[in-house]
Amino acid sequence: MDYKTDTAPIEVLEDLLAQRFSCRAFKPDPVPRAAIERILTAAQKTASWCNSQPWRLEITSGAATTKFRDLIYGTASSGKPNTGDFPFPREYRGVYLERRRESGFQLYNSLGIPRGDRNGYAKQALENFNFFGAPHVAIVHTDEALGVYGAIDCGGYVTSFMLAAQALGIATIPQAALAFHSEVVRRHFGLGEDRRVVCGISFGYPDRDHKANSYRTTRASIADTVTFVDE
Repeated sequence: MDYKTDTAPIEVLEDLLAQRFSCRAFKPDPVPRAAIERILTAAQKTASWCNSQPWRLEITSGAATTKFRDLIYGTASSGKPNTGDFPFPREYRGVYLERRRESGFQLYNSLGIPRGDRNGYAKQALENFNFFGAPHVAIVHTDEALGVYGAIDCGGYVTSFMLAAQALGIATIPQAALAFHSEVVRRHFGLGEDRRVVCGISFGYPDRDHKANSYRTTRASIADTVTFVDE
């Protein structure tokens, strides 16, 4: 992706934010290691509480992606209960529920899944554990002792990772689902018991012809999210 030399930095950022989307269908082509390392170098500049930089990543490629996919997909499809390190939202209500439903129905409509088709919903949800066909997955984890602040810093890192990837034409999708079975993840990657799995990021080159990538979610207005206090 090329930008004119006279493009203001804010315009570049606005463009990257506008173009980024959660990709749910990838091409099988691997991302060159040099490109992955460039993403990581950029994301490492993310701000963090007391400069702790608490994020650690396990990134799979090739056979390692297939091995992890087989394991986590098998675990999820077996119906085993979730063992995530961080509690799932207790409840989506009000506008948050509306936004969640809108996003879900956009996906289901694009794939031709009828409203109310719970089996269809469940089958599509399992695609999280197939990494939507991505050739790479990054598992983001932090130190247990840092608590919620470590997780918040990792969230900032995930955003930086996704924007850096977008700048290189590489698509991403952040996935809380890959942290649902944290014990399985820890055991598979040999992580210590003091590591807390925050999320995964599947990434690769997007299949832009796939119906799952044909829509874009909406965003709330500033008036809906911000209160200016002047006095």
